[in-house]
Amino acid sequence: MLHMTVGRVGSLLTRRGVMALTSGNVRMASHGHGVSEQADLSLPMYWDRLDTPLPDKAYKDDLTAADKSLKQKEKGPWTQLTNEEKIALYRIAFKDTYPEMKVPSHEWKTVVGGILIFIGITGLIVIWQSHFVYPPTPHTFAPEWQAKQTQRMLDMRVNPIEGFATNWDYEKKQWK
Repeated sequence: MLHMTVGRVGSLLTRRGVMALTSGNVRMASHGHGVSEQADLSLPMYWDRLDTPLPDKAYKDDLTAADKSLKQKEKGPWTQLTNEEKIALYRIAFKDTYPEMKVPSHEWKTVVGGILIFIGITGLIVIWQSHFVYPPTPHTFAPEWQAKQTQRMLDMRVNPIEGFATNWDYEKKQWK
C-alpha cells in the first residue's frame, strides 16, 4: 500500500516538473496532440468594423522599404502626395474601405439552400412513409361512405333535438 502511494507522489511531482518547464503563454495539449499557442488578447489588435472606425493598430506591421519611405513622405505636406500614394498610405493603415466592408455577403444563399434541401428531404421521407409505412386509407373515409352514413343517421333520427339532425327537414328531405 505504501509503495503505491509513493508511486503516485512520484508521478505527481514529475507532472508538476514538466508543467513548470513550459512557458507561461504555452499550454500543454492533451492526448499527445502537441502544444498550442495561446493568443494574448491584451495586445492591440487590428479589425475591420463599421461601428469602430479606428482599430488599435495598423493593418500592416512589417513595412517594406517603399512603405517606410512613403511613411516619411506622409509627415510632410499632403499636397505633394499623389492619389496613388494616398491610397497606398490608406492600405498600410487599413485593409478595407467602408464600401468594401459594406459589400453584402452571399451567405444567405447557402442558408436558404440548406433549408430547401432539408425541406426536400423531409418531403421525400413523408412521401416514403405514406406509401410504405402507413396503412391504406380506410374505406370509411370515402365520400360515398360518409354520405351513406349521414343518411343512415338521419333515418335513425340520431339526436334530433340538439345534434345535426335538427338541421334536416324530414318533410322536404333536404337541409334547412
